[in-house]
Amino acid sequence: MRLKSAYIIRCDEVIKDDKGKITELRCSYIPESKSGNDTSGIHVKGTLHWVSVKHAVNCELRLYDRLFKVENPSNEEGDFKEYINPGSLQVITSAYAEPSLAKAKFDDRYQFLRKGYFCMDKDSNEEKLIFNRTVTLKDSWKPALSK
Repeated sequence: MRLKSAYIIRCDEVIKDDKGKITELRCSYIPESKSGNDTSGIHVKGTLHWVSVKHAVNCELRLYDRLFKVENPSNEEGDFKEYINPGSLQVITSAYAEPSLAKAKFDDRYQFLRKGYFCMDKDSNEEKLIFNRTVTLKDSWKPALSK
């Protein structure tokens, strides 16, 4: 597994508690695998990006999506409310974020890796940071094909 902007790591030992729950992974890194200068020849299937829980700030994420399930509800039969997307807002009440976001400002915009672009919500305060997703990174919207 590669660590984002770092090295490929190898799990050497798995430590479990008395109940069999994994409590620790002991890993080593492959020095020749530095991101951008990899000469190891090893191909990994994934890259981990992570935030240290010990150093992270806690925040709420509001993931906005399309309000309607169809591209243009005025072109559809019946009441437009029938086409409201029930998944147009997903709220993640507890997420871990980079400690630098503790100094976030309302006018700034942020890219959260693999999640999209975010701005600080007006309801944020020093005790509770709230970020709204404004744009996803990958748009899966596909309009209906013409008949």
